[in-house]
Amino acid sequence: MQKKSIFWLFSIILSIGLMWSETYRQQEETGKTSKQAESSSKQMGKTIRFKPFRYIDNQGIGIEAFQILIPSDWKFDGGIRWVLDNPGMPAVASFRVMNEKGKEEFEVFPNQPFFWTNNQMTLSMFPAGSRYFGNEVRPPVRPIEALKKIVIPRFRQNVTGLRIVNELPLPELAKALGAGKQIHPSVSVSAGAGKVRIEYNRSGVPMEEEIYCVVELFSFPIQTMMGTVTNTNWYIDYIFSFKSEKGKLEANSKIFQTIAYSFKLNMQWFSKYNQVVEYLVKRQIQQIQSVGQLSRIISQTSNEISDMSMQSYYQRQEVNDRIADNFSQYIRGVEKYYDPIEQKTVELPSGYNNVWTNNLGEYILSDSPSFNPNIGSNLNWQKIEKK
Repeated sequence: MQKKSIFWLFSIILSIGLMWSETYRQQEETGKTSKQAESSSKQMGKTIRFKPFRYIDNQGIGIEAFQILIPSDWKFDGGIRWVLDNPGMPAVASFRVMNEKGKEEFEVFPNQPFFWTNNQMTLSMFPAGSRYFGNEVRPPVRPIEALKKIVIPRFRQNVTGLRIVNELPLPELAKALGAGKQIHPSVSVSAGAGKVRIEYNRSGVPMEEEIYCVVELFSFPIQTMMGTVTNTNWYIDYIFSFKSEKGKLEANSKIFQTIAYSFKLNMQWFSKYNQVVEYLVKRQIQQIQSVGQLSRIISQTSNEISDMSMQSYYQRQEVNDRIADNFSQYIRGVEKYYDPIEQKTVELPSGYNNVWTNNLGEYILSDSPSFNPNIGSNLNWQKIEKK
């Protein structure tokens, strides 16, 4: 049974920036974004301010799980939810970052785990639509079909006039994320990715949205008294989307990219999560009975970060860095700056001559040479330069 870690959220966020950068580049090359870029400049105005948002996993481990940079007038909603009936994936992440003064939203959806088998006896006890070890029983489908028949009906059921205006397989996205990686010689693995663009009305406002996903399949043979049967655990994961009022989707690419590249997972949280998963799998715990039991399991985890967790964390970091480097030639919406306070590199929207930061981790960007955020402020703003 494939063990899915919420650490893949890090790859989700990175992939959002990469795929949006590529989409924006292709449209720019075909001359479709000149008016949109002008609209973006007007929309963003003379200055834009970003603030760090830190998500605390209050339901589970009780510490900061991740942080992300969002526009100061945008809102974060959602986070991490612990799923008590799935020992292989006991926590899922789903959240939105949205403009309260507009219709722009950046959304990450929860992974959707499934199970299928050609064992008719198992299917008679667990028919399609039921749950098997926390996974919905359902035959596998391809990425575009998964978006059209599962993701959209589940997460966009409250809109009107929905129609699909474009659909596209994205095998390069699955490859870039390392999806479908072989885990054992006896396990057959495959993966694919895709996206669809939809239009609909929400509260009387025409909207457009691009939704992405990856579908991964892990099939393995099982010896039974009746012979060999094949069980398949499969997932719709890396599900994310961008949405805005119709006609303004690409105009917000700089903001979406900045949010995407700022995501940072807390190493301490990641280590404890992995310990919980290992505990559940090793002891073959099929379902956590209560939040109280979950709390007791978490209390038994160590604050020490194992060498294996460190290695896993940094290996994934290196993979993501390589992916980002490979796509860097396409990234025209953001630029790299060095933050001397945080002592790190940060990606911020391009097109601004003056960029400032403070010890709260906030950033202000302005295209006015005379702008100084220290005037009338009790914070100490320091100007930062492009890396």
